[in-house]
Amino acid sequence: MLYLILKYAVTSALVVLISEIARRNDRVGALIASLPLVTILTLLWLQFEKTDPEKISNHAYYTFWFVIPTLPMFLVFPKLYSTFGFWSALGSCVLLTILLFISFNYVLEKFGIKLI
Repeated sequence: MLYLILKYAVTSALVVLISEIARRNDRVGALIASLPLVTILTLLWLQFEKTDPEKISNHAYYTFWFVIPTLPMFLVFPKLYSTFGFWSALGSCVLLTILLFISFNYVLEKFGIKLI
């Protein structure tokens, strides 16, 4: 139980720290947020928990493929935000990302890569 609390504390502290840095300096906050810190933490947690090495490797592999369809959101969001406001932009970006995930999965299946 203590280990689980530690995982929550470290992971949430990281998110809070990044949002606080971003509030003070948008470029530095974006730089830190763009780093694969959550993935690295996840890989560390999995290793500490003695997870099967294949599962850990698969996590890194699938994370790579899942990042690609999320990237357009970062280009579309600023324009939608300035035009329609935060919540409409965020909702539209979530829908866009879902559609891109589905489309990307369909394309990758043609190359023998199954994500979903």
